[in-house]
Amino acid sequence: MQILLSWRSLPPSVALGRHASTIQSAVQRFVPASGSVDSSAMEKVQAIVSQSSRLFVISGAGLSTESGIPDYRSEGVGLYARTDRRPMQHSEFVRSAKARQRYWARNYVGWPQFSSHLPNSSHVALKYWEDKGKLHWLVTQNVDALHSKAGSQRLTELHGCAHRVVCLGCGSLTRRAELQNRFAALNPGWAVSAGAVAPDGDVFLEDEQVMNFRVPACDGCGGILKPEVTFFGDVVNRDTVQFVHNKLTESDAVLVTGSSLQVYSGYRFLLAASERKLPIAIVNIGPTRADHLADVKLSARCGQVLPAIQLS
Repeated sequence: MQILLSWRSLPPSVALGRHASTIQSAVQRFVPASGSVDSSAMEKVQAIVSQSSRLFVISGAGLSTESGIPDYRSEGVGLYARTDRRPMQHSEFVRSAKARQRYWARNYVGWPQFSSHLPNSSHVALKYWEDKGKLHWLVTQNVDALHSKAGSQRLTELHGCAHRVVCLGCGSLTRRAELQNRFAALNPGWAVSAGAVAPDGDVFLEDEQVMNFRVPACDGCGGILKPEVTFFGDVVNRDTVQFVHNKLTESDAVLVTGSSLQVYSGYRFLLAASERKLPIAIVNIGPTRADHLADVKLSARCGQVLPAIQLS
């Protein structure tokens, strides 16, 4: 699948050197506690990767927490654990102009910070695996564009990307950065103090803060503009699902990195891999929905594991 937005690849020295302190701060804030890396499990993960020539990788929110983007489900530090806030539902966004106003106002305030996040060592490692011919395909459940920023090209963004905007009327795609300029032009002088940033890029605002925020329509048809992401309650495009199944069929092993696989859109590929009896390795802090399907489960930070794996 083609990626609409291209990003200049960041050399590891830039992505990891200049921003090491930021990454360390993110680990402390958004990554749940984990013990030392189990050496036996690490060896098994290493063996699966080494023996694979067409590795299929699924990444989730746990890969991006070390870049400073919180997730939803992590124990103690995820959005669900810290607040009673829940993400926007697809049906609510489509049917309610007030819901869209609230969503876009929050997203407008949070966008400068959300869009500034940079890849971490795990994103860079996966790009390196791609360059070396080890990684056959990468499927991410994340919408943060960090894999694209790291330079990954053999990539499917399963749930879309927050850096793109789609019109629900005509289907046209535009860059989220362009919409930010339209928001600013429609709302001169509108400013609020923001709370914490959520995983989907918006911030916490009170309803009275967003009452006068103006939301533009599609330039082409006047339709509703929506982030090109799969909101909760929506389904992934069938063609995308079939494309990913085809890539899985071409692969000889599966590695899950930073995902609890609680959402069926990703879990389905583990079921398919298990049916094909592919070796499965999971690297994730805490339990996942597919632990019973895995040949090895390693509870550790992705940033501790992926950069340490040696390619054969």
